[in-house]
Amino acid sequence: MSIFSWLNDQLLRMEWLSDLVTLLVTNGFGLNVNTQVGGSIHFYIYDVIKIFILLSVLIFTLSYIQSFFPPERTRKTLSRFTGIKANTMGALLGTVTPFCSCSSIPLFIGFTNAGLPVGITFSFLISSPLVDLASVILIASIFNWKIAFAYVVVGIILAVIGGTIINNAKLEKYVEPFVYNNTLIDTDPEELTTRDRLDFAGGQVRDIVKRVWLYIFIGVGIGAAIHNWIPESIISALLGQDKWYSVPLVTLMGIPMYADIFGTLPIAEALVGKGVGLGTVLSLMMAVTALSLPSLILLKQVVKMRLLAVFVGLVTAGIIIIGYTFNAFTYLFI
Repeated sequence: MSIFSWLNDQLLRMEWLSDLVTLLVTNGFGLNVNTQVGGSIHFYIYDVIKIFILLSVLIFTLSYIQSFFPPERTRKTLSRFTGIKANTMGALLGTVTPFCSCSSIPLFIGFTNAGLPVGITFSFLISSPLVDLASVILIASIFNWKIAFAYVVVGIILAVIGGTIINNAKLEKYVEPFVYNNTLIDTDPEELTTRDRLDFAGGQVRDIVKRVWLYIFIGVGIGAAIHNWIPESIISALLGQDKWYSVPLVTLMGIPMYADIFGTLPIAEALVGKGVGLGTVLSLMMAVTALSLPSLILLKQVVKMRLLAVFVGLVTAGIIIIGYTFNAFTYLFI
């Protein structure tokens, strides 16, 4: 356990980086990291560098693995199951396959056109951007493995329940007709060389970093401000665990936000540090990730309004229930 703790602290939490940034702020800038200005600068530099390092390494590794599991192979795996087992497999495959929300819509088209039930594709659609492995490891690096594991469990449960309800409601007729007339172009993984896989992984890193870098800078900036400048009394007055409305409030706030979980994590870290309930923070993260406005706009292109409304309603209700449950659990037992 001591070796695991050391590896966790040095590889995920990057305490060595925190120490280096402390030296930079203290000796380079002549500031005390225990002051508001010094603490803000330390928080900002440390979190930005840490997130970019972890993000690049994780996306490269997971994308290299993804090159062995193209969409067609994922579809074939899902087609072997029926009922709740199929929804569970859809949710689990969404977790272990690093498809971002931008690629989820083409996959939705391909899976649906290939004959998979709409409920299964929605289980995949919910879990894929919500609980991918890169996000889980980043959550563990900022909080701990227990919270990361709990995040995975509730995300998968939400995906399974949401997909099962959609499947049982027989909502296939609310998918746009053109979806059934498209095919998912695929590449045989055996045709790819090691060089091709490395190029693909490197390209994924560049593409994702290009899309999220601004939101990481903004998110870390907001986190630094919350952590060092906004008094805990103000945060508690707005989002304290005794405020019944905190969970639905942050859930609704998260929907229109155009951000990735990588930019949301520093804000979540700062909010937890100010005494905001874990369930409230998880609700914000899940809403931003699963119900961001850009992804809903993309989804509207392939489903009709009634199915979109059912999807948003189910996921929103699930996130709120999860938030209240976590807040109650931490209040009673921690």
